Amino acid sequence: MVSELRVRFAPSPTGYLHIGGARTALFNYLYARHNGGKFVLRIEDTDIERVIEDSTEKIMQSLRWLGLDWDEGPIVGGPAGPYQQSLRQDLYRRYASLLLDRGLAYKCYCTPEELEAEREKARAQKKAPRYSGRCRDLSLEEQQELESKGRKYAIRLKTPDQGITVVDDMIHGEVSFQNEEIADFIIMKSDGFPTYNFACVVDDWLMGISHVIRADEHLSNTPRQIMIYRALSAPVPKFAHVPMILAPDRSKLSKRHGAQTVEEFMEKGYLPEAIVNYIVLLGWTPPDATKEFMTLEEMIELFDLKRVSNTPAVYDVQKLTWMNGQYIKARDPEVLVSEYIPFAARRGLGTVEELQQKKEWLTKVVISLQERAKTLEEMAEMSAFYFEPPKTYDEKGVAKFFLKPNVSELLEKGAQVLAQVEEWNEENCEKAYRDLIAKEGIKSGELIHPTRLALTGKTVGPGLFEIMDVLGKDETISRLHSAAEYIRKLK
Repeated sequence: MVSELRVRFAPSPTGYLHIGGARTALFNYLYARHNGGKFVLRIEDTDIERVIEDSTEKIMQSLRWLGLDWDEGPIVGGPAGPYQQSLRQDLYRRYASLLLDRGLAYKCYCTPEELEAEREKARAQKKAPRYSGRCRDLSLEEQQELESKGRKYAIRLKTPDQGITVVDDMIHGEVSFQNEEIADFIIMKSDGFPTYNFACVVDDWLMGISHVIRADEHLSNTPRQIMIYRALSAPVPKFAHVPMILAPDRSKLSKRHGAQTVEEFMEKGYLPEAIVNYIVLLGWTPPDATKEFMTLEEMIELFDLKRVSNTPAVYDVQKLTWMNGQYIKARDPEVLVSEYIPFAARRGLGTVEELQQKKEWLTKVVISLQERAKTLEEMAEMSAFYFEPPKTYDEKGVAKFFLKPNVSELLEKGAQVLAQVEEWNEENCEKAYRDLIAKEGIKSGELIHPTRLALTGKTVGPGLFEIMDVLGKDETISRLHSAAEYIRKLK
């Protein structure tokens, strides 16, 4: 019997970590941490043709970035290794041979063409395609004769042809499968590699996995896996199949619904805490259903599989982006500056080294944008005007604010009053402008709107006097003069 609670996340390195995979990893991680168990990472890389070279590394980077460290697995090691299926081939062969010796499995010499002919015959008879079991009772002599002709064999598990196999699922309850609908299935392919179901069972057994928490799509694999556990006289773990993640229109999630890999979210400047917070709510509800924002520590404390829904969850990248914006708002500006710098460098606002030298000034830049930016990439884009004067001005803004009478004169007067400000800060810049507005007898927007356009090239952005403070006195006045000159040339 397994005395320790042990769960695993077992991705296939055929791509980067998808949002659905990240949620499965998170649920496993939280369940282990909440119950004082172990979280194991296993790489299922036996599908050699589909393996992507840097995929394993990227998956591990993504998990670490999300804060989901594993107790056993690649890099960290552990007593049940190796933790990559490609390094465990001898184990699969050994246990397949054991099942052959026990008469619980048999060699199947059927060619792909013969199997396809069987399927065609079944379809013609309006029956579900099913292996006939034609190799099940071959004598040793018949096997040797086939092998002498160069026939390769796969290994099939003998399955019961009556009764039911019940999956006692921690989320779906009891799910029954008719054994007669599960034909003898392959556990070792003719190329010597294990099938998914066989390798998965051997690994979960030998790694002492007590609870298998995985996506709903694997529920149909579970009765076959239970049959393998029983054939191996191995304890059957507890299963929990978490609901699918659907797009907002309840269709299958695809690229048209926005970013889907953790790698993409990293590249776009999402914060790991926001990703984790969002995906934990895809199918799981905390005891206080109104609670939306949680730290990883709070999730660990509250997580319970009983609160995982058995119906599909709906993925909405807009909601995730909104949530990320809330995390950016709440971020310590000094921390945010360090996270912002690589994105600013990528945007061409300076090298990382150059930007590091301006951290004090960049903190003011970041603070001014914290309320508006939803991602770090967006923040870098928004901040570009701080680094260089506008080369162009928003067309609609020009028509609305620059082409009014006396605007160039007003901007020049704005530059003059600002030149008189001795201690440069938001408060003093605003006072100088408010005094000028009162003196000119104009509405505040008549000066503030064209000034914003002059300083940023845009009609929206942070508070105007906050912008002045960040730009500094000389740059602010210079941009006002440039805009006034630009307006004069328009007329």
